[in-house]
Amino acid sequence: MSARILFLSQLVPYPIDAGPKVRSYHVLQYLAAAGHRVTLVAFQRATDRPENLEHLRQFCEEVHTVPMRRSRSRDAWHLARSLLTGHPFMVIRDWSSAMAGLIRELLVTAPKSSQGRFDAIHADQLWMAPYALWASFQSIDRLRLILDQHNAVFQIPQRLAVLRRNPLIRTLLRWEARKLVRYEAMACSHFDCVVTVTPEDRDTLATLTMKRQRANRPSFVTIPICIDPAAKLPVSRVTCPRRVTFLGGLHWPPNAEGILWFAREVWPQVVRQIPDAVLTVIGKEPPVQLVRQAASDSSYKITHYVSDPAPYLAETAVFIVPLHAGGGMRVKIVDAWSWGLPVVSTSIGAEGLNYRNGENLLIADTSEAFAQAVVRLLTDPGLATRLGAVGRHTVEEYYDWHKVYRAWDSVYTGEP
Repeated sequence: MSARILFLSQLVPYPIDAGPKVRSYHVLQYLAAAGHRVTLVAFQRATDRPENLEHLRQFCEEVHTVPMRRSRSRDAWHLARSLLTGHPFMVIRDWSSAMAGLIRELLVTAPKSSQGRFDAIHADQLWMAPYALWASFQSIDRLRLILDQHNAVFQIPQRLAVLRRNPLIRTLLRWEARKLVRYEAMACSHFDCVVTVTPEDRDTLATLTMKRQRANRPSFVTIPICIDPAAKLPVSRVTCPRRVTFLGGLHWPPNAEGILWFAREVWPQVVRQIPDAVLTVIGKEPPVQLVRQAASDSSYKITHYVSDPAPYLAETAVFIVPLHAGGGMRVKIVDAWSWGLPVVSTSIGAEGLNYRNGENLLIADTSEAFAQAVVRLLTDPGLATRLGAVGRHTVEEYYDWHKVYRAWDSVYTGEP
């Protein structure tokens, strides 16, 4: 049975060049293929082009956007509000009266029908939960509420706090984590179904929610982030590659913290043993420290954002995921597997994935172990090839949206 879905997104999910976009895009793709009727409402940034919205209309009956307005002055204002009210900064900074007004208009201007306009509201990520809950109070119809939790969000500032040396920033991050614990538990408890991308997040959020005294408990379902393996084929690598590649948005604090740790603690150990190795960092808004280092050190290559990383991937000997903070699952590892690249990751970086250390990637949590794993792959092409091949098989078996996303049907119907 098809459902009429109001899909609320904090970003325009195309092009699919970031983990959250990968998730949302393929969910929309599946919903359209399954016959569901979707109205997409998203925040639009200055970099989102008209053709991106037009592309999404092949999956959505309607596409509506509201400008995303952020600045340092706005962030300072919202931080002050957060400190005064006890509400999480990461949530209140994205509340927009324009977004709320658009959603209300879509609800109240529904065609005259005894069935109403929508059957369900899908909140994509925690940032859109307030809008879904607000909309449910505006509607005269009983709408099924679904929250797609890409992360157990409170874990992000909680883990970042451990890494920060500045005591003020560490205190603010810990306070934000405590506020998010309360907010996530409250938000999840008001939804009919909470979808997580890993079993670990499912168990964590279910435990938080169960502590709230509510008569109705949400159901928790795990559906991993998936890709289209046919659209991301293995790359043909050059003979004796020497690139050690990091790929990810560096505006995201866990990514920035991770690559800075790698550059400071791990990379010098690698270069001492493999002098011709090159650390290649691909992603927008790289840390200033890295850009400065690359200006005087030929073992660094900082590309900023690139729309097609294929030339760098073909020269990649090792794909690294040196994360020590974050939540959910790292789509960058799924992508690397699909490209047939050997991966070295921390335990947190590979969290929630179907991995086997030594078979489809290498796990290393200390700087010494991480350096050793990188050097091992640079000097053992046979091992690198085997890891890449098993990684590709892992994607085809466990992370193909055509196979896995059938689980979304029961999320919308409420039937097993």
